[in-house]
Amino acid sequence: MENVLILTGPTASGKSDIAIKIAKKRNGEIISCDSMQIYKGMNIGTAKPTMDERKGIKHYNLDIINPEDNFSVAQFKKGTIKLIEDILKRNKLPIIVGGTGLYIDSLIYNIQFKEQNNNYEIRNKYEKIYKEKGIDYLYNLLIEKDKDAQNKIHKNNIKRVIRSLEILENGENSLEEYNRNAITVNARYNFILIVLKPDREYIYQKIEKRIDLMLESGLINEVIHIYNSINDKKAISLQAIGYKEVIWYLKGHINYSEMIRLLKRNTRHYAKRQFTWFRRYKNANIINIDKHYKKEAICTDVEQILDNNSII
Repeated sequence: MENVLILTGPTASGKSDIAIKIAKKRNGEIISCDSMQIYKGMNIGTAKPTMDERKGIKHYNLDIINPEDNFSVAQFKKGTIKLIEDILKRNKLPIIVGGTGLYIDSLIYNIQFKEQNNNYEIRNKYEKIYKEKGIDYLYNLLIEKDKDAQNKIHKNNIKRVIRSLEILENGENSLEEYNRNAITVNARYNFILIVLKPDREYIYQKIEKRIDLMLESGLINEVIHIYNSINDKKAISLQAIGYKEVIWYLKGHINYSEMIRLLKRNTRHYAKRQFTWFRRYKNANIINIDKHYKKEAICTDVEQILDNNSII
């Protein structure tokens, strides 16, 4: 087995910056594990690292599809495994960075994601239902098929709602049964999983500052450009936090102050859901962070974990 570092944590926890510092120290290359940073042009609202911020470190899985294109977990897994293999062949350290839990699960567990034609047909069917009848109708379909899903999947996570309906239509009795049958630990690589766990008050402050900075950096103009450039106004990408709220404002549904309030509230709620997801990783290495913790100290902790868990 060869070492693969996974660095995750809630939004605004500083993952990207830490990963770049570790990549420079450990001869690494970075693979994004963020379901929104895959979209071209969606830069400010996804907190995508700029070319200057990347500091010459190679980054992958950024800007790989257009905002109205479809992209599945299976595609992520297939492409990312190829990237891991290529990086390892060049004797470098693959560093998986991002906060999309389902993407992380696809790598560390042997989940078999089917890419047969009927799966595309099922997915397209539910995407059409969503576009025609809205998320409330689609979510109710999911709850009818598996009532326990409401305790695990948030209504606004459209990708997961559609993915779950696809799984259930493929013959699984429940999502819990699917996970029980499909998941075994992937022993192909030595995944070193590190979760940055900021103090709640600290991360909420960082989220508020990030939203303010996004707006100062031109988030509204970015959303206008993306919205005007695509034909499908109900594309899943436009439902991302940071984009849907601005669209509501641009359509006159809310005022500017309400838009900011919703941006901050919805991002905080997303961070809470990420905290819940990451608690499932029983073998994760946790780095607790508060406002007094310095980036240099976090990097030192990451390197110590790497040294203690690496297979030579």
